[in-house]
Amino acid sequence: ELYDPDELPALPYEKLNTFYPIQKYLGKTYLGTKTIAYHSSMGCPFKCSFCAVVPIYNARWRGKSAELIYNDIKYLKENFPGYLFVSPVITITGNELVITDDGFYRMFPFITNTHTIDVVEKPQQAYEAASQFGKFTKLLSGFDASLLKITLPDFHNLSLRYMQFEKALETGNADRIQQAAGLISAIKLNKRIVDEYEGCKEKFTIRVTHHDTKISNVLFDEAGNGLCVIDLDTIMPGYFISDLGDMMRTYLCPVSEEEKDFSKIIIRAAFYEAIVTGYISEMSGGLTEIEKKYIHFAGEFMIYMQAIRFLTDHLNDDIYYGVKYEGHNFVRAGNQITLLQR
Repeated sequence: ELYDPDELPALPYEKLNTFYPIQKYLGKTYLGTKTIAYHSSMGCPFKCSFCAVVPIYNARWRGKSAELIYNDIKYLKENFPGYLFVSPVITITGNELVITDDGFYRMFPFITNTHTIDVVEKPQQAYEAASQFGKFTKLLSGFDASLLKITLPDFHNLSLRYMQFEKALETGNADRIQQAAGLISAIKLNKRIVDEYEGCKEKFTIRVTHHDTKISNVLFDEAGNGLCVIDLDTIMPGYFISDLGDMMRTYLCPVSEEEKDFSKIIIRAAFYEAIVTGYISEMSGGLTEIEKKYIHFAGEFMIYMQAIRFLTDHLNDDIYYGVKYEGHNFVRAGNQITLLQR
């Protein structure tokens, strides 16, 4: 006889935890660094010839109800969390969002003993951040990315960005087009990156992707260990080259895209190794063999696309990116082209 799992007493997790910490049951698997096995049914509906349980269950199976499974998982997540998702504080009416006449408001919890950084100064910081972004995507590998709302359509569509660049050459500011001849030539000379993107994107898996992997979007603890990623409003379906490439674009060089002195733009090899090693430590089993061949391309992809976007905006009289001085986007574009060439 198979008992109905819903009629069995609830497993006393709190009592188990008193003599053998449940935390010790949390182990590293391909799903993450803290995962736990959870059995929600008994028996088996199949009669595989090689399996020893067939004569025991004789193709019988009974599962626990979704409600009780949810209660168990909720308890484990709240008391033994495997990953920190910083989510909005729930209001007294049960909502995450408050709508008033003058706007929309959300409140997030303050995570004690944590901090963010604005500049990557050590390879270990790059490693921790890359592993966190890799872990984030890996943990959501079972989620249907198509269900995510597209908050920024074609955000990392390199083909579209190049077409917008070509359009700017036709309709943009004539004086600026003439002034930017050198940068325009550099963009055109590297068009093979667009062609390579067109040839490889169909081979990539569409995943839950963060799309904004700057270092300030990672929470660190007091010891410098990465805890989780934050700023989740850009999460959309995407390719791994977006997240990995943006880390390369923003971590590899000691100066940012705002730097005017291009002699300071260098590639720090140790930081490249840290990014790749950190990301692969979480995503190695998730990336396909084809995707692994495009790890280096990810950096070229994002740096080149950002150069295109800055230059296109300059030619269009700065209609997208905020500028602080005349030629600001021109400098940014030159900065990124220099980084690409390095």
